[in-house]
Amino acid sequence: MSSRLSLPGFVNAHSHAFQRALRGSAGGGDFWSWRDAMLELARSQTAHEVRETYDAVYREMLASGWTAVGEFHYLGFEEALAAAEAGEAAGIELVLLYAAYGRGGLDRFRQSSPAEYLRQVEDLAGKGIRVGLAPHSVRACPRDWLEVIGRYAVGSDFVLHVHADEQPREIEECVAEHGLRPIELLAETGCLGPRTTVVHATHADDHELALLEDSGARVCLCPTTEANLADGFAPVERLVERGIGICVGSDSNVRIDPLEELREVDGVVRRQTLRRDLLSAGDLLCFGTDEGAAALGLDEWPEVTVELDHPSLRGIDESDAPCALVYGCAGDVFLTERDP
Repeated sequence: MSSRLSLPGFVNAHSHAFQRALRGSAGGGDFWSWRDAMLELARSQTAHEVRETYDAVYREMLASGWTAVGEFHYLGFEEALAAAEAGEAAGIELVLLYAAYGRGGLDRFRQSSPAEYLRQVEDLAGKGIRVGLAPHSVRACPRDWLEVIGRYAVGSDFVLHVHADEQPREIEECVAEHGLRPIELLAETGCLGPRTTVVHATHADDHELALLEDSGARVCLCPTTEANLADGFAPVERLVERGIGICVGSDSNVRIDPLEELREVDGVVRRQTLRRDLLSAGDLLCFGTDEGAAALGLDEWPEVTVELDHPSLRGIDESDAPCALVYGCAGDVFLTERDP
């Protein structure tokens, strides 16, 4: 019988499962042209399609070692219910990060008020769905929405996730409207705290990182998506220096492989610093497991099993397997319930 190793499952802290359909599209000159294509795809989604396609995407995640996922959802309430059904059917631990959307985007994304949004969150939670607060961004949520959601978050047990500082244009527009950068606005409106995860933070400046450090917030990096969309390089070294928690997500799901996400995080900081020792394999595994679980408010989540006779690990001493896993394997190294 082959030798096997059990490890904590990988936690995908940020996913938009419907965007998996765009993985074959190479068109578009920048993030904003890609966003136009994404909005057209979002416009066409139905609850039935969400139920079917998300089930397939979540099964891909499970097969690659992700055993829990934070689905950042902005397609509508009925579609949220369908996403939760898909997660249950696939057998993945799902946290529905239900998006607040006050302006922009598509009509289907938007609620009429913060009060309506919070009623929907409570309705989802009342149905037994594990849910989190998710003001989509400072583009989608005006200041008064952020203030209401921030106050609500303080008095609740919900985690809060929000996109911020992914693109320079986003920062410029925020400064023009508010006189503040995105993370500064989140801090002023009460949306930063130890249960907050800021997604991307690609172009965060030092003052914004200090705000994250002081609040105890985390950052979720999505490096394969950030590379695909030409977002820029995450400030990994500055995050590590400040002790800011880091987790990872597959975001647009152009790739579904936790090991590739973690290696890309490491590759970014190696190229930026010209050093190979800023992050260890243990650090990266922690980003992919414990930090992701904390970002989603999970105390327990399923393990993964590694086949040590897999060609990528064959000949490696078992004590070296975690390191070899991070640096030399792909998601197909993990066994699933369907494997003998």
